[in-house]
Amino acid sequence: MNTQPTKKAVRQISKCTIKPHQVLEESKQPHYLTPWDLPLFNLHYIQDGLLFQKPAPSTEDPNPTVTFIDQLKHSMSITLTHFYPLSGRMVTKQQDNPPFYGIYADCSDDSVGAEFIHAAADISMMDILTPTDVPRIVQSFFALEGANCHDGHTEPLLVVQVTELLDGIFVGCSFNHVIGDGTSFWKFFNAFADITRKVRKASKEAGDQHIKCSISRLPITKRWFMEDPTLINLPFSHHKEFIEQYERPLLRERMFHFTEESLAKLKAKANEECNTKHTQISSFQALSALVWRSITRARHFTSDKKTRCRLAIDNRLRLNPPLSENYFGNCVQSVCGTTTAGELLEHGIGWAALLLHEAVKEHTNEKIRGSRDEWMRKPNILKMGPLLDDASVLMGNSPRFDIYGCDFGLGVAVAARCGFANKFDGKVTSYRGLTGIGSVMLEVCLPPKSMRALESDAEFMDAVSPHEIQYVHLAYV
Repeated sequence: MNTQPTKKAVRQISKCTIKPHQVLEESKQPHYLTPWDLPLFNLHYIQDGLLFQKPAPSTEDPNPTVTFIDQLKHSMSITLTHFYPLSGRMVTKQQDNPPFYGIYADCSDDSVGAEFIHAAADISMMDILTPTDVPRIVQSFFALEGANCHDGHTEPLLVVQVTELLDGIFVGCSFNHVIGDGTSFWKFFNAFADITRKVRKASKEAGDQHIKCSISRLPITKRWFMEDPTLINLPFSHHKEFIEQYERPLLRERMFHFTEESLAKLKAKANEECNTKHTQISSFQALSALVWRSITRARHFTSDKKTRCRLAIDNRLRLNPPLSENYFGNCVQSVCGTTTAGELLEHGIGWAALLLHEAVKEHTNEKIRGSRDEWMRKPNILKMGPLLDDASVLMGNSPRFDIYGCDFGLGVAVAARCGFANKFDGKVTSYRGLTGIGSVMLEVCLPPKSMRALESDAEFMDAVSPHEIQYVHLAYV
């Protein structure tokens, strides 16, 4: 492995609270949490960010990074007007007689808000992009390392950290997962970028960077309940009954890039092996099957070892009637393919992909609503323990997220990276690839021994593009 910059290399320059530019009437009401939100209190904050080239000094603006930081703060305030749940705090309402324990988000307190951090590190973009593994310093590009979502009672629900590199700028967001899922995260990030770009343009054209900017697709912040919105009573009397501390094991984190052509070959192979007239395996299902098989092989299990592959799946358009794509909150579950290591490796990629395809196909409106009813009968908070099953693979995030559409006015992002949050053996984070909509970038987390075996897996590495593809955009920005 390459020598990597240490986490101590990041230094904080400033920190401030950012409040919504305007206070909407709906933000004054309690923000009740749904059966899709409440189970997530044990999870870490979502931590994702983008790397950009640093703006060049000019006669008109000799300190463009300072200008950019100021513009970001103003833009963040405008964005929070519409994404106001991120400016609040979690609140627990508890009483003994009759017993009641409920948690909601309070966005009405004028004394709180989101947080903005300006930091710096004396490293270059290539220090981030060229190592085989993701450098540890990337974890320090995000605030609230190790915080779980319940910490949102005292910590901000959103922290934006902008880390200035020698030749680049990394914009990282730590976003409380109880407030929203990955779709909601990137809706916020895209809106934040869109407003910043408009502010920068207005500043150049009119000399006023504090011009008001609108959002083209407003988020729907009203929580979706099957019945009337209500504060749900949880079967607890103290948070220690459901919050657990998580110690992350020693992991390597490596990025793997798959081109559109490579994925097309995987998809064709999977569908040919399935040999079914009425089933169409998707590119991502084929890729997930490849990853599942390859990681299982790298783990050297006995043939009778049970193994699972979980896929995160968005419920918005699967409900009947469907929810809007602009719904801001959690509307995601996971579907699972299960078999033994022996069966998985004895069969081909098509067999594994078909298991995943059937799991997705069976995730219907009825099943979604049924799982919600079951949770309401017996409310529970997810534990990290089941996620730490070292025989499983979890495919998180989505290559459908428009991450490279986040245009802050700095050009196309050079790379996407995620932080410490929710990393465990077998966690795979997927992003849209750098070479277009049809390509995919995966961040794979494995113990060192398993990662070495994966890197030596011929079937897997034959589908992976060369490492240099990670920084192809440097030639275009």
